[in-house]
Amino acid sequence: MNSMKGGSTVFIAGSRRLSRLSNDVKRRIDGILEKGLTVYVGDANGADKAVQEYLSSRHYGKVTVFCMQGKCRNNLAGWPTRIIKASDSSRRDFAFYSTKDRVMVEEADYGLMLWDGKSRGTLRSIVDLVRGRKPVVVYLATEKSFSTLRDEGDLATLLTQVNPEVLQRISANYSPLLY
Repeated sequence: MNSMKGGSTVFIAGSRRLSRLSNDVKRRIDGILEKGLTVYVGDANGADKAVQEYLSSRHYGKVTVFCMQGKCRNNLAGWPTRIIKASDSSRRDFAFYSTKDRVMVEEADYGLMLWDGKSRGTLRSIVDLVRGRKPVVVYLATEKSFSTLRDEGDLATLLTQVNPEVLQRISANYSPLLY
């Protein structure tokens, strides 16, 4: 599997609506730090920023912040950055910012996704990790529970815990998501 600077990497991300980490999530992140894994994290407000705050409070240095060209919105501890170029840099929409998420999925060995059960970007990363045969732990905030996904059967089981109307809306906005 791909990794930067050797060793294993974990992509930690989540919904922008999740701006605080539960103690359970902090314990999961502590396990990642204890293993010495390199953390890939984005620069968005919400979960990305909360993860950065926690990593900074733990003085963890094995972090790379992925940003889109032009500006890194959050890099709280001055970690190394990875600037990702988009095919259309004039737009600042879902497709623009999801470009860096796809790169993190591709380059990481594992995922830890903090999902509010509504964010299509987080779900997109979960699906991409599963399809890439990369284990992903999903913290479903609405249930305050963790699920480890290794295949599409595990993904289907997780999705039974999500409001069907929300899944229908996400699929309507991004049709290839669940196919």
